Amino acid sequence: MSDTGHKFSDEKLIWKEQSRKELLKTPVMSVNETTSISPDGETGNYIVMDARSWCAVVPDLGDDYLMVKQWRHASQCLSIEFPGGVIDDGEEPLQAANRELLEETGMKAKEMIYLGSVSPNPALFSNKMHFFLARGLTGDGKQDLDDDEFVNAIKISKKEVREKMCSPDYPHGLMAVALFLAERHSK
Repeated sequence: MSDTGHKFSDEKLIWKEQSRKELLKTPVMSVNETTSISPDGETGNYIVMDARSWCAVVPDLGDDYLMVKQWRHASQCLSIEFPGGVIDDGEEPLQAANRELLEETGMKAKEMIYLGSVSPNPALFSNKMHFFLARGLTGDGKQDLDDDEFVNAIKISKKEVREKMCSPDYPHGLMAVALFLAERHSK
């Protein structure tokens, strides 16, 4: 990679937050305005959304993945995704992953492997998304969904998931990260 433009040391890239004001609080996140000082001393105001962290589970069934199809309000579409959701207050990511897998698919994993975490959008969100690979699934498939959840659990070939990820049926960008991490781990 060739150098272009200015070259700063890492210390010269760091902004210092001076204050934070909550603009809006909702059940799923709060929107805050921060005032920060740039490395050269200039002041700027920025929007930061604080939300609880999330998790996603990649249930490996050998030649298939166990996935869920659900409605997504912001994009106004059905989305095929790996099971997952919000990590509740006081809950560890592994606990949330096991809970979400059971709730959305009616299955438990004999083995749950931590794949890592990412910042979903570090420019705007302060939370993390944690990813797990689930193997050795057992259960009766009976879902235990929240009152406002309508989710179909479906078995889909790994080949189809690879080919269709990031298509209109698979629009959730973080699911591409989940697939990448699971397949990197399985190599």
